[in-house]
Amino acid sequence: MRICISAKGKELSEEADPRFGRCGYLIVYDTDSGEFEAIENPSVSMSGGAGVHTAQFVVSKGVKAAISGSFGPNAHATLSAAGVEMYSDCSGSVEEVIKRFKEGKTEKVSGPGVSKKNM
Repeated sequence: MRICISAKGKELSEEADPRFGRCGYLIVYDTDSGEFEAIENPSVSMSGGAGVHTAQFVVSKGVKAAISGSFGPNAHATLSAAGVEMYSDCSGSVEEVIKRFKEGKTEKVSGPGVSKKNM
């Protein structure tokens, strides 16, 4: 399964980023093969609409789950409409987030907003 984690850098050892639409990088990770692609977020400098633009970009990458600290209402609606599940987890490195996701320890997001445990 292809998942996406918002990140502050382009390596798995980098810290996860709590921001979805304005994160520095998007790490697209294949949970089956362990291969990943680090993509500089094309929406990071947008004056408006960064969340929905980032969500559309993530959907275009064939991602089935997105992991970040928060998803705004427009990003949430875009990801939901595309069938992408959202999870809230941004503590530690991207590698740690992936490990928790694989172990089923990541909290599924039911609506837009900020998870209290990531504030």
